Amino acid sequence: MGRSGYTCVRHVFCSLNVFVWLAGCAILGVGIWLRLAYEGYTNLLPQYSLMSADCTFIAIGVITFVVAFFGCCGAWFQSHCMLVTYFSLVIVMFLVEFMFATLAFAFRSWLGAFMVEELQSGIRHHYNTSSTNALHNLWSHVHKEFRCCGVVEYTDWYKISAWPKESWVPNSCCLPDYANNTDCGHSGSADMWYPKGCSEQVQMWFLDRLHIVGIVGLVVAFIQLFGLISSMLLFCTVRHKRSGQTYKSYDHAS
Repeated sequence: MGRSGYTCVRHVFCSLNVFVWLAGCAILGVGIWLRLAYEGYTNLLPQYSLMSADCTFIAIGVITFVVAFFGCCGAWFQSHCMLVTYFSLVIVMFLVEFMFATLAFAFRSWLGAFMVEELQSGIRHHYNTSSTNALHNLWSHVHKEFRCCGVVEYTDWYKISAWPKESWVPNSCCLPDYANNTDCGHSGSADMWYPKGCSEQVQMWFLDRLHIVGIVGLVVAFIQLFGLISSMLLFCTVRHKRSGQTYKSYDHAS
C-alpha cells in the first residue's frame, strides 16, 4: 500500500471509529438515564430483568464504546496489539450476531410462543393497579399506543392475581369512546374494549417498518466489514513498516 493510500485508510478508519465511539457513549448514556429515571419501567418481563430496555442499551453502549476505542487508538497510535484486539472483537461480534440471527430464524415459532407465554405470566403474577407499579404503567402505554388489549386477547386479563375472581381488564384497554368511563374495564362488556391482542398489533407494526430494520442491519454490516478489512490492512502495513522489509518509515503524524 502506498503512503497516500495508507494515510487515507488510516484517517477514514480512525474518523469512523470516533463516530462509532460517540454513538456508543450516547447509547450508554440513554441506558444509564433509563436506569436511573425509569428503573423497572422498561421491562414487560419482570421475571427476566436483564432483558429490560435499560440493560440492553447499557450492554450495547459498553460493547460499542470498547470496540471503537480499540479501533481508534489502534489506528492513531499504530498499535499492533490494539488493531488485533479490534479485529478479534469485531469477528466475535459478527459471529455472535450471525448465531443469534440464525437461531432466532430457525426457532422463530418457538420463540414467539415463549414470549407470549412469558408476557401472559407477567400479567398474571406481577401486575397490580398501583400507580407505582412499573408493569401497570408499561401496559397502559402499550394498550394506548397500539390500540390493543392483552397479549393474545383481552381474556389474558381475566382472573389475574390483581383481581383473582373477576373478569376485568385495565381501563387502558377501553376504546377511545369509553376512555372517560372510569368503570369501563370492570364493566364486563367486551364491546367497550380493544378487540385485538398486542402481540398481533406489535407484529404488524414491526412488519410495516421492516425496511428500516433492513437498512440498519446493512449499515451495521458495512461498518463491521469495513472495520475488519481496514484494521487488517493497517496491521499488515504497520508490521511491514516497522520491520523495514517493504515500507519506509512514515511520519507518525501522517
